[in-house]
Amino acid sequence: MKNETMKNEIRRFAKEKNAFLGFAPVDRWDDYNEVPVAFRPKSIWKDTETVIVLGLPVLLPMLETTPSIIYTTLYETCNTELDQIAFELCRKLNTKGYSSIFMPRDGYGHISVLVDEPAASFSQVYAAKYAGFGTVGYNHTLLTPQYGPRMRFVSVLTSLKIPGSKLLEKQLCTRCLICAKSCPTDAFEINKNSMIGSMNKRNCAEYHTKLREAYRFPCGVCIKVCPVGLDRKLYKSENISRYISQGSENQEQMSWKHCQKYGSKP
Repeated sequence: MKNETMKNEIRRFAKEKNAFLGFAPVDRWDDYNEVPVAFRPKSIWKDTETVIVLGLPVLLPMLETTPSIIYTTLYETCNTELDQIAFELCRKLNTKGYSSIFMPRDGYGHISVLVDEPAASFSQVYAAKYAGFGTVGYNHTLLTPQYGPRMRFVSVLTSLKIPGSKLLEKQLCTRCLICAKSCPTDAFEINKNSMIGSMNKRNCAEYHTKLREAYRFPCGVCIKVCPVGLDRKLYKSENISRYISQGSENQEQMSWKHCQKYGSKP
């Protein structure tokens, strides 16, 4: 009963922050056995019993301007807010007697670090999957029903035991491969028989390093073009073909180029 009371308190907290919320018991990492042992929450912090995952949306029209300072600012704002929400939740739980820490949403100091070691110490993608947010897509991101791959996550590791959120069983990725075909670095192999694409992470990291130097980081093309997510209906952006159409530019495409022209280097 006490744990259920705490769960409801956490729900109210997330609602106040306008954040999506899910709970992942640590056993799910062992049950699914998809993440190497060293990267599992118990290995990182032995007192972990539950991973509380919080999510914030990436706003599609701002993402559509990528690469641009518009999307850079959105990305950084989202990340900062996620870390602040997680830190506040940790303090709240600690005062209740449940030791808690958080794993920052990116987990690297500079994108160039990923050129030689393309991994962070903890996967927010699989934490979100095990917290019931969605399923992993071809482009290695977490797809959600509400925003497709356009959601950022942060994880709170806590000693509080909380029943897990219901997992999403239906695979959201349709393997349309538009993410792979649209990648500016050709980082993904085209393979319709694979649910998660083979990815050249070095290509991706090197391109992002150049974007960082031009003040228009990150790329985000593979999450921009993904057709999954109810946000497309909200923003009247259900026609994916406009991302790949050839010929004369329309007003929308000209607006994206306008945003790309100012505030960063070409």
